[in-house]
Amino acid sequence: MKAPHQSSSAEPVPSASQGSTSTRRGAFPPASPESRSIRYQRQPPDTLDRLLDSLAHGCIMVAGVLLVFLIITFGWLVFGRYILNDTPTWVEQSALLCVVYITCLGTAAGVRHNAHLSIDLLRDAMPGPIKTLMHHLADLFVLAFGGFMAWQGWLLMMTNLARPIPMLGLSESWRAAPLVICGVLMSLFALVNIVRRLAGHPTSTQET
Repeated sequence: MKAPHQSSSAEPVPSASQGSTSTRRGAFPPASPESRSIRYQRQPPDTLDRLLDSLAHGCIMVAGVLLVFLIITFGWLVFGRYILNDTPTWVEQSALLCVVYITCLGTAAGVRHNAHLSIDLLRDAMPGPIKTLMHHLADLFVLAFGGFMAWQGWLLMMTNLARPIPMLGLSESWRAAPLVICGVLMSLFALVNIVRRLAGHPTSTQET
């Protein structure tokens, strides 16, 4: 039996491979693997970035150790007061000293990592040049505040060298030393951000 004659004008049915590669009109073509790798590629940090990141990481590590020491000393305070009936009087002063160091070191590291609370709704709504200018102004305020903190902290250290901390016997200058450290690091991190931004290099944080 003879097969029925098929019309030569029938359109060919596209194969599965052809259908998967076809794109709709108006749709963006799929990104190539090369473009994906370029999109998510990050520039490796240079020597200065590694040094500043190490300083910030060191601040966090020291603050973490002091926080653990603070918790242990308060546990010893409770144990001595309610179990041994012998309150360790040095715990309160050591806790106050630890809190100052934890706060100042954490503040300095937060400036490097841009971890402080900020309201950037107005800045993000501005065009590029104004947004960059506002980044500069924010870093200038941090730079000025850090320099003032370091200067006043240094004066406080010098005037309290011979004054001891009660119950500890250490100099009162140890309370003011974190102000100097924090002020110097804050000014350094802010200054590096300004210089790198003016030179067209990426800063420590992503600024969009």
